Amino acid sequence: MPASHWLYSWKTIVILSILFPPLGFVLIWLRPSTRLSRRILNSIYVSILAIFYLHRFAGLRIERDGSGMMPILTFQKSSEVNYAELERNRARHAQLPLSQPVADDIRMAAPASVDEPAKLLESRPSQPASPGTMPKAEPAKSTSAYWTDFRGPKRDGNYKEMGILTRWPAQGLPQLWKQPIGGGYASFVVAAGRAFTIEQRRNREVVAAYDLETGRELWTDGWEADFRESLGGDGPRATPTWHQGLVYALGAVGELRCLDARSGKLLWNRNILRDAQAENLQWGMSAAPLIVDDNVILLPGGRPGKSVVAYNKNTGTPVWQALDDRQAYTSPMLVTLAGRRQILMISAQRVAGLSTDDGRVLWEFPWVTSYDVNSAQPLVIGDNQVFISAGYGHGAALAEVARSGDGLSVKLLWQNVNMKNKFNSSVYQDGHIYGLDEGILSCVNAATGERKWKGGRYGYGQVLLASGHLIVLTESGELVSVKATSDSHVEVSRFPAIQGKTWNHPALANGLLLVRNMTEMACFKITP
Repeated sequence: MPASHWLYSWKTIVILSILFPPLGFVLIWLRPSTRLSRRILNSIYVSILAIFYLHRFAGLRIERDGSGMMPILTFQKSSEVNYAELERNRARHAQLPLSQPVADDIRMAAPASVDEPAKLLESRPSQPASPGTMPKAEPAKSTSAYWTDFRGPKRDGNYKEMGILTRWPAQGLPQLWKQPIGGGYASFVVAAGRAFTIEQRRNREVVAAYDLETGRELWTDGWEADFRESLGGDGPRATPTWHQGLVYALGAVGELRCLDARSGKLLWNRNILRDAQAENLQWGMSAAPLIVDDNVILLPGGRPGKSVVAYNKNTGTPVWQALDDRQAYTSPMLVTLAGRRQILMISAQRVAGLSTDDGRVLWEFPWVTSYDVNSAQPLVIGDNQVFISAGYGHGAALAEVARSGDGLSVKLLWQNVNMKNKFNSSVYQDGHIYGLDEGILSCVNAATGERKWKGGRYGYGQVLLASGHLIVLTESGELVSVKATSDSHVEVSRFPAIQGKTWNHPALANGLLLVRNMTEMACFKITP
């Protein structure tokens, strides 16, 4: 067909490229007698136009993956659109029967004006967003309190409450509900049939309580705070802690709140950065509050002598403060090593065991990572060993804590680069450690540090352990079941769970699996 045919005229190609870029792209390469350089140049123009359309109308976003270097394409709505959808969804909650699960069809509704969600919220018959106020609710379906801490009861990502379904249906696990959520990287804690998390909603950080089985929002407590970070992302990071009917939540800029888990009533609050006269970290306050006896332990990183602080868990009164460390992004853990109960902490410069009474150092081991980014949780192995890991080429180590006279000593057993956890913590089973080595699932022998296998590119997601299987929530929002075996990488099941870049840890309680990211949350039944 001659090049002068109307279909191959440049005017036609330009019009079709504007109306439907893929067709224009094809015609550019089918057009006879066109120089290669011109084809390439025009293809670039059409590709840029297609990317603009996808960004404008389909929510295409170019973000950095967990390495901080590689771009990833995600289809997420802008924060403004997501906030509008979130507000419409929560306004709808108040109009639904209490026993009806929330649906995600509200996401498909026509976009509302910025003012419309606010009007909907103002007209709600009951307003759970006010502290101490919530809709009349039926009694909680469960009184259990199992997954009440970040990454589970021992903060080690190991779920032992009940057996789970390890081979999943082709279409995925049964979904109880899915809906929008505010921004941030916190996970959930679960108790008494409720799930608690902290989110960014416009210029406010918000602690929210949801009915576990229906997803209905029961109450919120919020305050003005808007942490922004161009590399890591915006919003609060630290997962709340539930303890004896109270929720302890820490925002990205240091606001600590104690709330009644049933009503959302504010009982007390402090700003830990202000109290410690500390500057915020580059990626914000990320350590989940830890309850130890009558105190709640926080890591503001104040100097001198205010790096670790304890407040009375019931009143918020300061109890003690200790150390001069610049803090990092791990959460403290209550552990027993060498027969001594202690607080396990990783700062920007060391891993240490601290006295539960006053924060005094019982033992320490140097652990310095580039950019002060220690953000993976340690693992306690056996009675006296601690596994630690970090990214940026640092690697992993196993240290042994032992009695030494009236005190404790520590020695290095091995150190190598076979497991480089960045902000993706490992799990332990039967002598082996499983985790994401810079985005690739790996298994190492805990006793020797020898790598057993490496396979499965799941990105910078998160890993839990349950029923002899690894539950991997990938960086792209897929859920994957992998056998926890040292023989080889064996993937059992996989399905898409939520959309968009997903760095948040999943949570497991009552046989239900909760996942979230910056824009979406969902709940799946994972028991047989």
